[in-house]
Amino acid sequence: MADRPLNGHRVLALVTNYGVEQDELLVPLNRLGEDGAEVTVAAASMDPIQTLVSDKEPGETVQPTAVFETLDATGHQLLLLPGGTLNADSLRLNDKAIGLVREFAASGRPIAAICHGPWALVEADVLRGKTLTSYPSLRTDIRNAGAKSWVNEAVVSDAEGGYTLVTSRTPKDLDAFLEAIHQALVGS
Repeated sequence: MADRPLNGHRVLALVTNYGVEQDELLVPLNRLGEDGAEVTVAAASMDPIQTLVSDKEPGETVQPTAVFETLDATGHQLLLLPGGTLNADSLRLNDKAIGLVREFAASGRPIAAICHGPWALVEADVLRGKTLTSYPSLRTDIRNAGAKSWVNEAVVSDAEGGYTLVTSRTPKDLDAFLEAIHQALVGS
C-alpha cells in the first residue's frame, strides 16, 4: 500500500450513542482513514451510534469501537469532538468522557472540536487563554470558561496553554477543519 500522509497516526473520536451530527463524525472518520490514520470511535456503550442530520433527521448509524469506561487513550495522538447539540450536551455530562478531554489537554496532545463539540472543553475547564470558534450559541459559555476570545471564523488553531486546539463552526467548515487537523497531527 502506498504511504499515506497520516500513516501511523491514531485519532480518538468521543461521541454519545445518540445525536452526533452525521457529517461531523463521518466526514472526518472517512477522510482521516483515507489518509492513513486509525480512528477509534468511543461512545458510552457498544450500542450503535445514531447520527442526526441538522439535529433532527436520523442519519447513518456507526458502530463504536470502544467505550469510555474501559478506554486507554494513551496511544492516540489527537482527540476529536464532533458536535450535534444532543450529542455534545450529553457528552459533557459523562465524567469519564470529560476526564479523557482533561487527559488530552494535560498531556499536550491536540484536540479538535467542531460546532457544539467545545461544550466538552468548557466542562473540562481547559479553555483558559484560548482563542477558538464554535457554533455561535456557545460563545458566551466559552468566554465564561476563561477563553481569551471567541471568533467567527471557519477554523481556528490555537497552541496556547500547552496543547493545540483546532475548532470550527459547522459542517460547512469541514474542509478547513480537516486541513487544520492534518497539520496538528503532522506537527505532533
